[in-house]
Amino acid sequence: MKAQLLISVVDDDQSVRESLPELLNELGFDAQTFSSAREFLASDAPLRSNCLVLDVGMPVMSGPELFRELRRRNLNIPVVFITARKDEVVRSRLLDDGAVECLFKPFSDSALLQALDKAVGGE
Repeated sequence: MKAQLLISVVDDDQSVRESLPELLNELGFDAQTFSSAREFLASDAPLRSNCLVLDVGMPVMSGPELFRELRRRNLNIPVVFITARKDEVVRSRLLDDGAVECLFKPFSDSALLQALDKAVGGE
């Protein structure tokens, strides 16, 4: 059933865009990657994604800005934020704003799977 679920990954870090889809496929999900918020918004992925794995710190439009833009468009895609900055204040704010989870890089496969299950499984 998970293979029918599309997880979109938006991260300006090429290594994340290369490695995360492999992990998501191993976990049983379909994955699509985007290098920027604008690239994601210009695609049909916002209408097809079951969950968004979103980097917090990106140039031009940050992860939180994309999150707000999706809400403004009434696209309530569950979001799992990922970030290299271990800032608990930012993490708390994102969770308060409605994110499913905010994981600090590097995160474990099990932490990601738990967040995705919560996002798409309604746990």
